Amino acid sequence: MQFSNRTSAALLSAAKLFQLPTFSLNHTSASTTMSPAPVIAVCHGGGPMPVMNDPGHAALIKSMETKVPSLLGLGTDSAPRAIVLITAHWRERRPTISNGKSHKLYYDYGGFPPETYKLKYDAPGSPEVASEVYGLLEKAGLNPKMDGERGWDHGVFIPMLLINPKADIPIVQVSIMSSDSPEQHYAMGRALAPLRDSGIAIIGSGMPTFHNLRLMFSGAANDAGFQRRNKEWSDRLTATVTKEDAVERGKLLESWRDWMGAEEAHPRGGEEHFLPLVVSAGAGGQGKGEGYGDDLMGTKHYTYYWK
Repeated sequence: MQFSNRTSAALLSAAKLFQLPTFSLNHTSASTTMSPAPVIAVCHGGGPMPVMNDPGHAALIKSMETKVPSLLGLGTDSAPRAIVLITAHWRERRPTISNGKSHKLYYDYGGFPPETYKLKYDAPGSPEVASEVYGLLEKAGLNPKMDGERGWDHGVFIPMLLINPKADIPIVQVSIMSSDSPEQHYAMGRALAPLRDSGIAIIGSGMPTFHNLRLMFSGAANDAGFQRRNKEWSDRLTATVTKEDAVERGKLLESWRDWMGAEEAHPRGGEEHFLPLVVSAGAGGQGKGEGYGDDLMGTKHYTYYWK
């Protein structure tokens, strides 16, 4: 349809009169200028202990209830429209995506009080976001699959009960891969990074700095030699994952198994609690990451994030 010069002038006058915006082909929408949603690699603590108000988890609980919601922008206009959560407690040969409209909880822990098996977290799922995740991972050659039946494990619902008790943001749970390959998991994160530009936050849930329950519960973590080695490990990890250059960050993470303190922090066969961090570091993209530490039962555990 074409307008005469007189009609066009009249429309412009009306727009000015009612203070209506005029648009051109060069108009930039808000979605193209908004900041990307954050990526956060969290420590989810020991089983359900964070929601039991365990004294050894006090610092972690406080961070989950205050710092992480702030990083996510909860309660503000910048809150994410969905959260894709990579959990340490789901290992599959192929990256697997929860795609139900809702999911039951999977109480994958043992020996705790009966009430911890009655916990509820009724956030919705999102088949639509799950399809976005599937498409990105498929495009990256990672051969993903969907799963509408598996419940959300405690790597999902325990931290989220503290981070967002309103349960009003859809969640899509994603597995790690049984290959334990840092290269594959970093590639997985790089593939998921575009989700951030459409307001979807990414959370990696594990225990990235330290997951050696034998040392933690035996008291051996108080040994001066261990503390020295663990500090060297933590310092190197922090320096690596906060690197500004995404390619360099990924290359450095490929050799994490050879670092001083890696065996004590994550014993062989126990890589699963480290890998959500690797995915998160990949999703962080170009730009410097940040981190902070919380005491957990006598050891320092870090949360890392990219905004």
